[in-house]
Amino acid sequence: MASVFGHSAVGFTLSKLLDTKNSKWLLLAAIFSTILPDFDVISFQLGIHYEHPLGHRGFTHSIVFAFIWALVLMFSFGENHKLLWFTVIFLSTLSHGVLDAMTSGGRGVGFFIPFDNERYFFPFRDIKVSPIGLERFFSSRGIKVLFSEIKYIFIPCFLILSVRFLILKIKDIK
Repeated sequence: MASVFGHSAVGFTLSKLLDTKNSKWLLLAAIFSTILPDFDVISFQLGIHYEHPLGHRGFTHSIVFAFIWALVLMFSFGENHKLLWFTVIFLSTLSHGVLDAMTSGGRGVGFFIPFDNERYFFPFRDIKVSPIGLERFFSSRGIKVLFSEIKYIFIPCFLILSVRFLILKIKDIK
């Protein structure tokens, strides 16, 4: 998995990119939604095997889960901006599995659970897999993870937000 920092950067970027009103609640929900799928690590404590649909990188990393979670938040908090809430939350939640499928470790991501329990990776797998746990993260391995995330997540997010900022500035000048 990518680290909590890498996942959060994507949620932040999606929220800022799509929400012209800059809702702080949507921003927080987007960031939380990028992290939420990894709550499935509790499955290890419950004795659920990795390959099980409810195992790590299973159902909570699926397209169906992202869709359901986006619907829940859309109806709970979306008020007059339901489509915006659904889109940002769906893409933020889905981005978690997408990033995990680009990491150098694990056994793949169950994008199509509950319809198919197969786990998938993308051909590009240069993001270093983050160790689970704070103690393991704050190590030389964790530093390698952060450097790969700077290269493959933070810089692209920064560039996307910079282009958006420039486009808005040009529109303000006209």
